[in-house]
Amino acid sequence: MGDWRQNWAAVAVRGGAAAIFGLALLFWPAPTLLTLIYIFGIFVLVEGVAAVVSGFSQPQGAGISWGLVAVGIIGILAGIATFVWPGVTGLILLYVIAFWAIAAGVTEIVAGIGLRQAANEWLLIVTGIVSLFFGLILLFAPVAGALAVTFFIGFFGVIYGALQLILAFRLRSLQEAGRA
Repeated sequence: MGDWRQNWAAVAVRGGAAAIFGLALLFWPAPTLLTLIYIFGIFVLVEGVAAVVSGFSQPQGAGISWGLVAVGIIGILAGIATFVWPGVTGLILLYVIAFWAIAAGVTEIVAGIGLRQAANEWLLIVTGIVSLFFGLILLFAPVAGALAVTFFIGFFGVIYGALQLILAFRLRSLQEAGRA
């Protein structure tokens, strides 16, 4: 597990993208399916690129965080798929979001356990639990009303984004404390 303190800016980009995605859905609760697909596509592309950059931007000697790179690649592929096949049905989109959230959640929990051992940090584990819980709910209850799902996805984006932003600034302060 690399030193995530070095990558606080990439974590902040991920959090900002998630929060913007969530707020867009909360303040525009009845987007067309196509708009939802495009918003999701933009979000996972940005989040995926930031995750890949973060995975490869480990401190010298720490190695590459392959789990983070894998989640980033999944996000990039999911984002590209939303633009290549925008006619995808709402149910398929929900499953794409569900599987992405589950993969992100598991990876974040595992990475958070490693970070906790290194820096006594728990926010990444909480973010992973939120992602995993969200993905499982979408996977096992996809038939919920479209508006309810939109709000649920919006709240998830805001919570996930806020946790990522808090984590980013916590990592930055840990990095600065390490230099002192």
